[in-house]
Amino acid sequence: MKIILKTALASMLMLFSTMGTFAEPLTYALKVDGLACPFCTFGIEKQLGKINGVDKLSTDLDSGVVLMTMKNGVLLDKTKAEQAVEQAGFTLRGFDKIKTPSPKTNEK
Repeated sequence: MKIILKTALASMLMLFSTMGTFAEPLTYALKVDGLACPFCTFGIEKQLGKINGVDKLSTDLDSGVVLMTMKNGVLLDKTKAEQAVEQAGFTLRGFDKIKTPSPKTNEK
């Protein structure tokens, strides 16, 4: 009986320790070819914003990078991102997952 309880407890601890990594918001850096003006920004963000789970979008025209932050625990499917970019009239050239840094607490 003790072995079963120890095994169950160890399994639960392992599960809870990994849950935090999946629950944190993720940001994706999408390299998009063809972004040249504010209208391009509007169009790409409008299409990407239709994807379920999007929390924030930010586009840098100079670098052609769109940063997409997803809601906690939501992963972005590359195929869905590519389809949204193509529907907006652009080409997806890069797709990188970036862990969103947690807000730091003030240590005194």
